[in-house]
Amino acid sequence: MKLVLFDIDGTLLTSAGLGRSSMRHALEDVFGSPGHEGYRYDGKTDKQIVREVMRLEGHSDETIDERMSDLMSRYVGGLDHRIASGKFDVRPLPGVVDLLDALEKETDVIIGLLTGNIFEGARRKLAAAGLSIDRFKVNAFGSDHEHRPSLPAIAQQRASDALGVEVERGRMIVVGDTPADIACGRDLGAKAIAVATGYYSVDELKAHEPYAVFEDLSDTAAVMDAIARA
Repeated sequence: MKLVLFDIDGTLLTSAGLGRSSMRHALEDVFGSPGHEGYRYDGKTDKQIVREVMRLEGHSDETIDERMSDLMSRYVGGLDHRIASGKFDVRPLPGVVDLLDALEKETDVIIGLLTGNIFEGARRKLAAAGLSIDRFKVNAFGSDHEHRPSLPAIAQQRASDALGVEVERGRMIVVGDTPADIACGRDLGAKAIAVATGYYSVDELKAHEPYAVFEDLSDTAAVMDAIARA
């Protein structure tokens, strides 16, 4: 069995800054500042973003931990408000739906999520893009661990616990749009398929030596072939 794990933002969908807007407003509400405008969110977990941004604002880890639950609740509420407003264009990226449809037909493939989003944020973003979270059978979220490199092992264990499937070394594939996605599963022998639908170009992603890299996921046959060979 192969376990194919997808990042969400910049890989499965685009959301016109929905998450960043919601997070900055939640940070303002809870900590009194949204943090530096130039801070990059991509490739990080939601809790990592909060910690790093608020450390830069001078807050201690103890204070950040005390306020994290309230912050995340406000963040999710902000997602709901902004999605309902219709002001954010949340949609699947090119080729995503066709690729998921094709993978679901493969008897030796399990599809899942490996994302820095907390579970409730992931569910809302996917639903807003017309993608059901139920399509993804084995998942690891930013709410499971603050550090992204810890997420592949969580997904691997969940495949065993939930489905009784032992995912052998080298049979896990991470699909993502950042260097963090490429690197996060290397210790477990995971192979990365990078896609340049986020901030990074094909050449920038190639520099991090993924197994394969694509401009986008629209060539279903080519992406399926890369997954089959990985």
